[in-house]
Amino acid sequence: MATKPVLPSPSAASKQQPFTRKSSSRRKAGANRSSRLPASISPPSADLAGRTVALSPDVQTAFDGPLGAHHRVLGHWAAAQDDAPRLYTRGEARQRIERVFDSAVLEILNPIEIVDLRAAVLEGEDGRPPAIALICDSIGQMNLGWIEKSNALRNAILDQVAPVGMQAAAYQAIATTINAAAPMIGFEDLMEELSVYYWDGSIGDEGALVSIKEWRGLADDEIDVEQLPSGVMGRRPAWMFASNAYPLKKLPAGLAKRIRRLRKARVALDALENTDNAWCYNSDFILDYLPEYEDHGMLPPMTIVPFDVFAREIDDVARPCMENGFNDIVGLYQMPAPAAIDQWFASLKLGAELLLAAQDLIDTNPFQP
Repeated sequence: MATKPVLPSPSAASKQQPFTRKSSSRRKAGANRSSRLPASISPPSADLAGRTVALSPDVQTAFDGPLGAHHRVLGHWAAAQDDAPRLYTRGEARQRIERVFDSAVLEILNPIEIVDLRAAVLEGEDGRPPAIALICDSIGQMNLGWIEKSNALRNAILDQVAPVGMQAAAYQAIATTINAAAPMIGFEDLMEELSVYYWDGSIGDEGALVSIKEWRGLADDEIDVEQLPSGVMGRRPAWMFASNAYPLKKLPAGLAKRIRRLRKARVALDALENTDNAWCYNSDFILDYLPEYEDHGMLPPMTIVPFDVFAREIDDVARPCMENGFNDIVGLYQMPAPAAIDQWFASLKLGAELLLAAQDLIDTNPFQP
């Protein structure tokens, strides 16, 4: 258990596909992430919750030091998990509480490999209750496996590259579901950021041309058409278009089954109230618990936009976050009473099921049951 976020381990960070090229150096409160379309496959999350026990400076670790509010709330829950209750010193109680919590969290997060998640328990201050934050340590593009393979890579993983219709069906399933449990930038989000960054809010070529000429002083023959909205959108691979997706009835049975599982997991997670959802990002009180995030950028740390196609664009919009930190909070859940912890774990399992369903879809051989 951690009361303050800790930096990702070098082994985890090095396995991600970075936002920035090697040569180069908004999310809304309580929002439903289905309208926003969160790195390469991360290592198993075997040490996430317990990677570092970093107690807050105001929580004493001495033998007679008082337990923090977060330990007291978790203590009631941990005691209920103990089949053979016994008396503990304060130090022993603190360690017992942390071990029980870590073990329960890791049992749920261990199987997830497509995103590197971490739980941090935060002691509330100024009358606020303790809270649990879910933090994403992955940065970069999610590896989409067979979904983004082209004929040029025919022999890289599979003997046969899937038809575009199958790839597009799987990509759309992920693009419209995974953001409920992982902080992702989709293509629409990228275009929105580019509109502000390149085109002064314009979304069409005409307005973008006016902006580029005014702000950059370029003549018509000096403008790179690939940097206009139509140029950016025109570079999308065929599997990114929803119009190319096969209907479920045209897909192999195993592939259709996995897409249905993913959609069902999203529906289950959406059915939760925001206050009962471990995966709910609510910016209203993020800074109350994590004031250091005031200096972070607004973009989430992951994307499902292919970096090899949009490297320049992703590099540009993500550069401030690479310098100051991404908005990597997946969810922040307040714990006013011990009973809230059971609901947190229940919702944690629902979000984990969504990520596991996406992982299964990415890892599958689309031609097999």
